[in-house]
Amino acid sequence: MPDDTRQKMEDQWFARNEEELLRQARREHEKRMQELTALQREGEERQLRELHYLKCPKCGHDMTVTRIDTIEIEQCGTCHGVFFDRGELDALLLKHAAERRGFFRKLTGL
Repeated sequence: MPDDTRQKMEDQWFARNEEELLRQARREHEKRMQELTALQREGEERQLRELHYLKCPKCGHDMTVTRIDTIEIEQCGTCHGVFFDRGELDALLLKHAAERRGFFRKLTGL
């Protein structure tokens, strides 16, 4: 086999292998970038949760957690807004009328 032909075959082989190595490196890089983006997004979401935890959505001041019977409510110390977590208001509304009145009396301090 002449040297020119062998050199061309070697060049073609290296070109194909380099192409595959580059594709593989791109896939790995894209995967790492997706993982980093996901970690960054998770960190930002966690930071937002910590920043807004027990802060009044209306005025931004601190809220306190109060347990009345079996329901925990969050109440703002500034605007006195009362906030329920998911399902808590439903649980309250499903109580009998006398229990609901008692809950609201305890809530308002009457």
